[in-house]
Amino acid sequence: MTDRTIGTTNEPEPSDSLKGFGEVHKAFRKRAGLTQEEYAPLVRYQPSTVASIEQGRRFPPRVFVERAEHVLDAFGALKGAYKHVGRERGLASWFRQWAELEEQAISLYTFENRLVPGLLQTEAYARTLFDEQVPVLSDVQIEAQLAARQARQCLLAERPNTAFSFIVEEYVVRRETGGRAATRELLDHLLELTKSRNVELQLLPMTLGAHAGLAGPIQLLETPENEWFGYCEGQRSGQFLTDPKSISVLHMRYAKLRSQALSPGDSRSLLERMRGAL
Repeated sequence: MTDRTIGTTNEPEPSDSLKGFGEVHKAFRKRAGLTQEEYAPLVRYQPSTVASIEQGRRFPPRVFVERAEHVLDAFGALKGAYKHVGRERGLASWFRQWAELEEQAISLYTFENRLVPGLLQTEAYARTLFDEQVPVLSDVQIEAQLAARQARQCLLAERPNTAFSFIVEEYVVRRETGGRAATRELLDHLLELTKSRNVELQLLPMTLGAHAGLAGPIQLLETPENEWFGYCEGQRSGQFLTDPKSISVLHMRYAKLRSQALSPGDSRSLLERMRGAL
């Protein structure tokens, strides 16, 4: 597993499994006598997407694989290769790929028990996190990461038909990261964001005790093709999940967390009380 660098603009290094799938795909495309430009319309993707997949720099959507199997008459070889894509430990360096999928998602679920999710952070909150990062970041790195995070946050305004669901531990908000002024700003920001019909925030109360999210953060998203992906992150590593069984487990845990957390309305009321107390 390669280390993750949040917010970088470098192209991620291809993993062996993705490069392998890309080579197999390219061989079948050439066998069919098709250029990338001729082939792309047949699978209803852009030539640039085909090129990225063949170079191992883009995760192939399941629907792409199914269309490719049909168009290239690949005897099940592409589906077989696809089963092994992304199963290596360590696709933490592929968070950028996750961010690309976020831009297309029709549903995005996030559970956090460490910090406020990046899509919900204010500039002051995010800057505090970057300032405290170890090893220490340079000013240039901090500004680059902050810009990348703010760019991601545009999704909340630009994707009004995407269902955003967030579940956050209550103490994460109460921690006053960045100080009282930054926390007041954060609370105002959360209250404003949750006015949108497609943004749902639930707080997991501190009085709950044990709950379904003790194993750590959860991220799930659904693509326009109704395919689900997951991402789990640790201290210096992350795992991009495609296996249906793993996705099912995360769905079960997320559903349980939704039932254990305060309702969106009660969560909003709690945020308002917290804001009034500062």
